[in-house]
Amino acid sequence: MDLRKIKKLIDLLEESNLAELEIKEGEEVVRLSRVPKGGVAVAAPAPLAMAPAPMAAPVAAAAPVAAAAAAPAADALPAGHVVKAPMVGTFYASATPGAPAFVKVGQQVKAGETLGIIEAMKMFNQIEADVSGTIQAILVENSQPVEFDQPMFVIA
Repeated sequence: MDLRKIKKLIDLLEESNLAELEIKEGEEVVRLSRVPKGGVAVAAPAPLAMAPAPMAAPVAAAAPVAAAAAAPAADALPAGHVVKAPMVGTFYASATPGAPAFVKVGQQVKAGETLGIIEAMKMFNQIEADVSGTIQAILVENSQPVEFDQPMFVIA
């Protein structure tokens, strides 16, 4: 589904009294939800039948919960450079199940070294250290879902 169609659907949702709209076109699914209190409609591809159940929650409902959970965590971070999730997906601490984690707290890392992997839409994306230093904190657990811009590691 192209962006023009999605934009048109957003406009239709804004003009109507609907709270949520889901459109299926072949195997593609787009779900639009209104954010309460005059917020902006959110467009996101909805999961297919084979997707895990936690991903099936409406996008608009999940966003405030994630923001509320991230706020206290930001205050409790140790001093240092924070490596944040560049995308939404599932975090993995090692390349394969049972393998040792890429990094541990207290370990020295160099810029460009792999810290972990985020799986998004069946693609595995390496998360690399953007600074050299010592891992002060690992803020995510293996197989945990992560949100965009969620703090993952602290390097000092």
